[in-house]
Amino acid sequence: MSTRKETITALLDLIPLPLTTKPMFGEYALYLDGKVLGFVCDDTLFVKDTQAARAYLPDAPQGHPYPGSKPYIDAQGALDDPEPVTLALRALAETLPAPKPKAPKKAKSP
Repeated sequence: MSTRKETITALLDLIPLPLTTKPMFGEYALYLDGKVLGFVCDDTLFVKDTQAARAYLPDAPQGHPYPGSKPYIDAQGALDDPEPVTLALRALAETLPAPKPKAPKKAKSP
């Protein structure tokens, strides 16, 4: 099953942060300031499980956004009150390192 676009639209409307998403294999990666904060898989929000995020979502269960992934915070149940999720995402973005700059693309040889 893949995530519906309506789920992404609702999530972006609910969380008052300048979040962006990128589609990946029918699911979505969630970004703030160019940093990957988590994923939306099967219409469920998964947030990186760090100390900063856990401070705001201490009771949220863990889950796996895709087979073979490390555990993430399953934040879907916390969206009834989006404030803790918003604070967790903001704290997570503040503690994650800046993304590495992309290498310039090489010109194709004939």
